[in-house]
Amino acid sequence: MSIKISQSLLAGVCFISSSCLYAAVKEYSLNIGEGTVQVTGKPLTRIMVNGQFPAPLLEFEEGDDAVIRVKNSLKNKDSSIHWHGLLLPGIMDGVPGFNGFNGISPNEEFVYKFKVRQSGTYWYHAHSKGQEQDGLYGALVIYPKGKQPLAQHEKTERDYVVMLSDFHEQRSDQIQKNLKISAEYYQDQRETLGDVWKQVQRDGLKAAWSDRKMWNQMRMLKTDLSDVTGYTFLINGKTPEQNWTGMFKPNEKVRLRFINASAMSFFDVRIPNLKMTVVSADGQPVKPVPVDEFRIGTAETYDVIVAPQTGHYQIEAESIDRSGFAIGTLQHELNPETQGIHMPAPRPRSLLTMEDMGHGNMQGMDHSKMNHDAMQGMDHSKMNHDEMQGMDHSKMNHDAMQGMEHSQQSSAASAQQKHDQTVYGWANASTPAGDKALQYSDLKSLNPQVDTREATSELVIRLGGTMERYIWTINGKKFSDAEPLKVKYGERIRIKFINDSMMAHPMHLHGMFMQLENGQPAADMPNKHTVIVPPGKTVTALLTADELGEWAIHCHLLYHMSAGMMNKLIVANVTDAQASSAPIQTSKAVPAAEQKGDQHAHH
Repeated sequence: MSIKISQSLLAGVCFISSSCLYAAVKEYSLNIGEGTVQVTGKPLTRIMVNGQFPAPLLEFEEGDDAVIRVKNSLKNKDSSIHWHGLLLPGIMDGVPGFNGFNGISPNEEFVYKFKVRQSGTYWYHAHSKGQEQDGLYGALVIYPKGKQPLAQHEKTERDYVVMLSDFHEQRSDQIQKNLKISAEYYQDQRETLGDVWKQVQRDGLKAAWSDRKMWNQMRMLKTDLSDVTGYTFLINGKTPEQNWTGMFKPNEKVRLRFINASAMSFFDVRIPNLKMTVVSADGQPVKPVPVDEFRIGTAETYDVIVAPQTGHYQIEAESIDRSGFAIGTLQHELNPETQGIHMPAPRPRSLLTMEDMGHGNMQGMDHSKMNHDAMQGMDHSKMNHDEMQGMDHSKMNHDAMQGMEHSQQSSAASAQQKHDQTVYGWANASTPAGDKALQYSDLKSLNPQVDTREATSELVIRLGGTMERYIWTINGKKFSDAEPLKVKYGERIRIKFINDSMMAHPMHLHGMFMQLENGQPAADMPNKHTVIVPPGKTVTALLTADELGEWAIHCHLLYHMSAGMMNKLIVANVTDAQASSAPIQTSKAVPAAEQKGDQHAHH
């Protein structure tokens, strides 16, 4: 079924000057069903929208009246669509159980109606069980009024969506069950004995043993960058082999709208031999930032402008656990090359450190800066066979060895290739020397913020989890057990995200934009709807609570949200006694980007 679009103009009120106001009604019909896809060559049943996988691109102009008719043709399953990053009435936000919206029952239709109050790059997806992973996601682009660029530097000749996603041969309900069986179900990149040997060489026996004991007590793996592996990474629904391609002519400026529509994946994005200029974050315009690469968390969007010249350029989005790439191509229109994609070599996979866990540097060493080259100068001769003999092996019980492969063979085979280059720290993307990687602290709002008030109260959002049962929590409680958070309508609030876990959480707030405290003056802070909170770090954002309603606040890693890391934030006319935020007594809090150990506020 093709998308049905009807566009009509409704005449507004005519003034004496005879100039009339017009409001465009932009209407879409979306049919949620199932069909067969062959992403990996194996026929699999997945969710389709209007017969398409992923769902179709929706386009609007700022000022449009959006009317989107959504029919649920799934058998025996409720469905829903959330318009990610859009400012709209609560009941149109699309989260079942919020604002009186109960989801869309099988064979029922729900009509979403709202005024389009913004422009930029956004996306839409299901908010029902794991349907987002199973195919119910698509891009949503809103052009400025009259499609005029917001600033001179944003003038482009071409405009492409580059939507990143992760496809799994298992359906979402099976993945969720497997994680409940064991949080480490998909951990196929555990440390080897070779890794242990390297740590002993680097830190000495005592420090290495102490470090491993702490990780074991926490029941955590240093390799736990991603909960789920086995993904095939896609650009606009295409595998690297299918090679999504965008055309250009030399000297044209091209806007690439990157959307991370994955369920569980962070990506490091680069286009070798082509500089990118970041002009928008989460749909909101920012002052231009020239970069060589950027890390994009689940649910974030970045617009970049590039000026390709000759030949072809390869878009490379590598998952941070280094398990694969999403690949696409920018191709010279007048001189197309027939060569296929080149699969790049993976960068080293970073190991988490105790610093990532907020335990400070082990032995005062900054592991995030300790790459392979820095370790070459260490005296390895001190760690000899006799010293290994002196280890008390009786203490090395099964629990202590958990998470390490016992096969010397596999260790030897992979050590040369992968582990010789071990790098440390969640933020370490192995960016080549001299290249610029985007940091959150680089982002400045293109236009000055309207509300620059100091926050008068603080809302603490503490992120945690119990890995043994795969439960994720906000303020110690999973969603089903938590009381809603209440804040006062119109108040200026500091949201303080404290990450007590070893995983990064892209925290998404529905219905409003937060101003990220990234070291910029209040007028320059960037708007974000999704904020990455790195392992063991604290990140703060300011919020003007100016949208009445019940708004979801949750981790956008799908299985973290469904395992409990979500809450309801109610913006209402409440008293101080009813509010969940506490009045700020002290002077201004330290911005996230300036906090100790948080040199990469973004990463």
